[in-house]
Order: sequence, then C-alpha cells, then structure tokens
Amino acid sequence: MNSDIILSMGKYTYVAKIEEAEEGGYIAYFPSLPGCQTQGETLEEVLTMAKEVLELYLSVLKDDGEIIPKEKRSLIKRGRRMNIPLSVSIA
Repeated sequence: MNSDIILSMGKYTYVAKIEEAEEGGYIAYFPSLPGCQTQGETLEEVLTMAKEVLELYLSVLKDDGEIIPKEKRSLIKRGRRMNIPLSVSIA
C-alpha cells in the first residue's frame, strides 16, 4: 500500500506518504519536510501520529524563527492515490 495524505495547516498543505512497513504496521513521511516522519501499528494510529508529528515539526520551525516551507505543488495530485485531508494548528 502506498497512499498520499493531504494535511492542511492554515494556508499550507502537506502530503504525507503512507507505506506499509516490512516488519508490519505503517510508515508516514512528508517529502517536503525533511526528517518529518513517524510510524504506527495501524492505519488509524499512523494517521494520528502523522498529524501530531506535523504539528510538532511546524511548531519547532516557528519557535526557532525558521521559514515554514510550502508544499511542492507537484506532490499534490489526485487520481489513484488516497487523499485524506487532516488539519493541524500551531500556536
């Protein structure tokens, strides 16, 4: 299984790539946010973890005064991929 999940953050949209892990469970990572990744035993768990890690990643960038990158438009595609919108907010 390989699916893309669109996660929105205000005016930002991020695609989480979800893949089945060889050892079981799932891995989620954000191609536009280097190092922003997580894993979970179930699809529901990995989606919850992806939302949490995205929120934390963006919060750290903001707190450190870093620029929050925008999603690469080429990653936001429709078609045979599963797209699930999730929203996060940072204070």
